[in-house]
Formats: sequence, structure tokens, C-alpha cells
Amino acid sequence: MSEITHELLTRFLRYINIPSQSRAGAATVPSTPSQWNMARLLEAELELLDLEDVHLSDHCVLTGYLPASLPKGFTGSVPKIGFCCHLDTVDVNLSPTIHPHLVKGYPGGDVILNEAKHLVMKASDHPELAAHVGEDIVFTDGTSVLGADNKAALANVMTLLHTLSTHPEIFHGDIYIAFVPDEEVGLKGSKSLELDRFPVDFAYTIDSCEVGEVVYETFNAGAATVTIQGISAHPMNAKGRLVNPTLLAVDFANFFDRKETPECTEDKEGYIWIKSIQSNATRAVVQLAIRDHHKAGYEAKKETIRQNVQRLLQQEPRAKVTCTLEDIYGNIADAMTPKNRKAVDILYEALDDLGIQPHTIAMRGGTDGSFLSTRGIFTPNYFTGGLNFHSPYECLPVPSLEKAYHVSLKIVEKVVENGALISSHTL
Repeated sequence: MSEITHELLTRFLRYINIPSQSRAGAATVPSTPSQWNMARLLEAELELLDLEDVHLSDHCVLTGYLPASLPKGFTGSVPKIGFCCHLDTVDVNLSPTIHPHLVKGYPGGDVILNEAKHLVMKASDHPELAAHVGEDIVFTDGTSVLGADNKAALANVMTLLHTLSTHPEIFHGDIYIAFVPDEEVGLKGSKSLELDRFPVDFAYTIDSCEVGEVVYETFNAGAATVTIQGISAHPMNAKGRLVNPTLLAVDFANFFDRKETPECTEDKEGYIWIKSIQSNATRAVVQLAIRDHHKAGYEAKKETIRQNVQRLLQQEPRAKVTCTLEDIYGNIADAMTPKNRKAVDILYEALDDLGIQPHTIAMRGGTDGSFLSTRGIFTPNYFTGGLNFHSPYECLPVPSLEKAYHVSLKIVEKVVENGALISSHTL
């Protein structure tokens, strides 16, 4: 095992040893106290690397930067770049504590995750494992996610910073980092980022899966809350008086096209997802998610919700129906310009230099970069190397983790090469 591989793996195992699940519905950022433990560990490690302006905000957003190190005689212009990673792991009703185990030289076939609990990862259900026979792979014990989403990225960036800090012969421009909480619950950490502490020309998230994945198209995402206030009455004299909010909520749900739901769409097809209906005798609340890669389609879906609210009011004018709509994040691609597109070009150049075949996908989801891009920081995304995010079958082939690190390092080098005008040195 190389020195870099050892460092990456050691950091990754150290980071996933710290529980840091986020929690949906919390009123605070971060949504859980455990994310502070992750942030403070990283804060201490950044200070040991002599990063400048290391700052942990009141919302658990950790920032800092590594000043440029350029060759003598350099007269070019090097963009300031950033890396954004999230501190939290997803809560999918599994254990917040992670018990990883490393299978060295995976021989193929089924993997026993937890002998005591009879939890097995079957190769027949997970054909993605076949590409990693013979490799060292980190698995869960079947009771939790692994946390490669996004602690593989944290290990990647921290190892990168350590490499650059200890190897002055590797030239680089200013590199800013932002480690944010609560990505998994609405990108709330990136929304709390003070942009003057992240003054970059463009940035990257490392929050995708298999080797080669590149993402610069994501959903436009929104949420709707429809509240239906009915009128209660005793069944003995309910006729003409009772307004049942539960039945009205069901009627409202049935107004929507059943073919425009997550389970019936793929690729760039958008959807309206009725996530929940909570009701009692007097009140019902319907929560909806709105997703579309195309801005026009996204806006049309919001209008459909408004029209269906009006349809419900026409059906039962005695009810009180309110609707609130919230934009959560935008499509990264909508923020791309001829000037900042260099972020994507450099990423593809890095993959080509490393002999990694790119697999460009339009993500049916979003990243912190989706929100940062709406704020003027174009932020494409690339792979961690992990597999099966948000699942007890999440795993991380170690060579894939190392490839993601080399992409990060190559990006840093390519940024300098792209801006190079050198009078007396060559890179």
C-alpha cells in the first residue's frame, strides 16, 4: 500500500468513526450536535497544516485557505479555486455509529457484513462489485451507511492539502475549503456559508459515486406545503356541515399525473412527489417535492400545484387551503458561462491525463454545488469512488478513493498550467 493510499484510508476510517448524522426537520444549523465533533477535528487538522484564516462559524461551517505557491517568474493569472465537502452523513433509519471492516483483496462473490445478524451483501444483487475483484474494499457491518458520502471527500481534500503543504515543488494557486453541515437535509450548511470566506472563481464538490462520474447538471429543486383546514362535526349531524380535510387531501393528491412521480420517471424527466399527508379531523398537511432539470419545466410544475390548490378550493369552497412554495437549489448547468466553463474543461483534462474514462451524468438530485452555483460560484461535481450511497450496502473500493484524490491533485496542477505565463521556468 502506497503512502498516499495509507493516508487516505487512515483519514477516512478516522472520520467515519465520528457519528455525524444530520436530522431532517430540525430548526437549527447544524441539525445535530455531533456534526460539531466532526468540524472541530477537521479544524484542528487544518491548523496543523498551517492553513490561513481557519474559521469555524456559529453554524458549524469550517473554512480556510492555502495560499498560492507559484514558480519564480510566474506572470500568469491563476484562478482561485475551492473544494466544498459536507460533514454530515444521511439518516435513513440506520445506526448513526459506523462499524466498517476492510476486506483485503476482495475475492468476488458474496460478502458477509455481519455474521451475528446474518447480514450478507449478495454479489447477485450487487453486480457493481465484479469490477473490484482483487481490490481492498471497505464495507459496513450492515447496520449503518458507510459514510463515504461525504467523508471520502473529506479524506480526499485533507490529504490533498497535506500533500501540497509538504511538497513545495507542486505549484498551486490559492485553494479555499468549505466543510459544511446538513447537506443531506436541504443543503442548509452551504446556505449558511459566508461567501466572503470562500472568494473563489469556481469550486468543486466531490460527492458522486463510481470512478469517472462527472456531474454539472442537477435538478432544479423545490418544496411545497399545502395546508387544508376543514370543519369538524359530529357524525350524528355532519351532513352538510363536515368538511373532511383528510378526504380533501386525498382528492388533491389525485389531481396530479401518476406518471410524473419519482417511481415512473428517469434521466431528465422531472416529477412532483407527494412525500407525505398528515391529517386529523380538522387539518391536513400535504408535503410535496418538485424536481426538474429544465427551469421552464420546474416553473410549470410549481404552477400545476397552484392550479390544483385552486381546483380544490372550487371543489370545496368552505375549506381554507394555503400553499407555500420554496426554492431549494438550482441546476448547476444554469450557472455555467463561457468564462467559468473552464472548471469543467479542467476536470475533463484531469481525467484524460490520468487515463480515467469520464461518465457524465445528469444527476437526479443535487449537491452543495447546486446551491453555490445559484450564488455565482459555479461548482461541478465528481466522484468519491464510493458505491451504493444511502444504503447499508455502501462500500468504498480503496483504489477508487485514491483515483479520486489524484483527480483533485491533477485539477490543482491543471489550474496552474491553464493560467501559466512563465518567464524563466516551465511547469
